[in-house]
Amino acid sequence: TGNTICTLLQTDRFDIILDAGNGLHRVDRHIDGGKPVFLFLSHFHVDHIEGLHILAKFRFVKGLTLCGPAGSRSVLGTFLNAPFTIPLAWLSYPSRIMELPEEAAALPFSVEALPLRHASLTLGYRIAIDDRIISYCPDTGYCENAVALARSADLLITECAYKKGQSCEEWPHLNPETAARIACEAGAKRLALTHFDAGVYQTLPERKESETVAAAIFAATTAGM
Repeated sequence: TGNTICTLLQTDRFDIILDAGNGLHRVDRHIDGGKPVFLFLSHFHVDHIEGLHILAKFRFVKGLTLCGPAGSRSVLGTFLNAPFTIPLAWLSYPSRIMELPEEAAALPFSVEALPLRHASLTLGYRIAIDDRIISYCPDTGYCENAVALARSADLLITECAYKKGQSCEEWPHLNPETAARIACEAGAKRLALTHFDAGVYQTLPERKESETVAAAIFAATTAGM
């Protein structure tokens, strides 16, 4: 527990990473850079971008595309630069930044990006690839855009920062029952809970308990461990 959010999707032609928490440092245990890598950032809170400082350790020889909300070039141009880390231009492999949804049509697979309900601009993503639909709804409270992104998805990945019954209007996040509600309303096939707040969930059994709560509403629920 305590790791910040980073999820890897491996497809036939591309490796797709969802957010760049500190788990990013382990991605080269699973991919070798032989496919183009696409890294989707939902927003710029530090727990979603802190892993970017180790990009220099990778050998993404087919290139890295960083995709994020409007303003990504400006924010990442500051964050991925001295004095914080080395600039993107110094990496040993090609890289570029794309801002979504404006530039989504230039991606080699279908991506829909919609704003979610959080304390700052946060995008959720609906990725259609290899005849599958993967929906990713990180930091958010319940909102219609989350349901729209998850509509009939093969897999819905949501955060679950809060425990059963917890909520905060000033700092919107999901609890297990609300994540399950989104999956039900959207007609998703499977639900994966992730991004458990380390201050709320201090043990793995606590995550398992939230999986049980969500599964009572939406049976095909799994909690990331």
